[in-house]
Amino acid sequence: MTGGKIILAAVSGIAILAAAVWSVSGANATAGAKAPPTTAPPPAAAAGKTASTAVSDTSQIQLVTPTKRGPVTHLPLPRYVSLKGSRGNARRGPSLSHRIDWVFTHPGMPLKVTAEYGHWRRVEDSEGQGGWIHYSLLSGVRRVIVTQDMVALHSRPDEKSEVTAKAQLGAIARLGACNHAWCEIEASGADGWLPKTDLWGVDPDEVRD
Repeated sequence: MTGGKIILAAVSGIAILAAAVWSVSGANATAGAKAPPTTAPPPAAAAGKTASTAVSDTSQIQLVTPTKRGPVTHLPLPRYVSLKGSRGNARRGPSLSHRIDWVFTHPGMPLKVTAEYGHWRRVEDSEGQGGWIHYSLLSGVRRVIVTQDMVALHSRPDEKSEVTAKAQLGAIARLGACNHAWCEIEASGADGWLPKTDLWGVDPDEVRD
């Protein structure tokens, strides 16, 4: 692997490494496909008796869970938002009279909304910390947190494609397009695709254009 100049850019107090030029040499071996299991034929019927073949329905019935909607916004719950400013007080209840349990201090931090009441939203971060925060402190701009250290960003949603950057654990980035397995992120001039499992702030089955 040959690398060009590596630029270290701060991302909301956390860093993301952006490589000007990266190339990947070699290719990962592809695991051999396994042959589907064969079904043994039913045993032959005994002489003088009629064989009876039991037919079992192996089809799966997929149950679709209705999407829960917030009583105030009628938007899905839970859902992801981000912190609008540089500070957000999370309170024990949905009013200014409740004590502050947690303070968010990273601009753009992704948060999960789990409940609504009037002008208040109950949120939590990637570690499950949070509380009730006023809706004016939240933004609908989608951002994510990188959950693996020095994870490679690729030019395409393919692990064999060119590596365009590397992100550190905890880096906050803007969320772009997503398919079922990969998402595109951007932060401080660096962008690329990485596996969805390396991010917090996006649902496993979420697809974005």
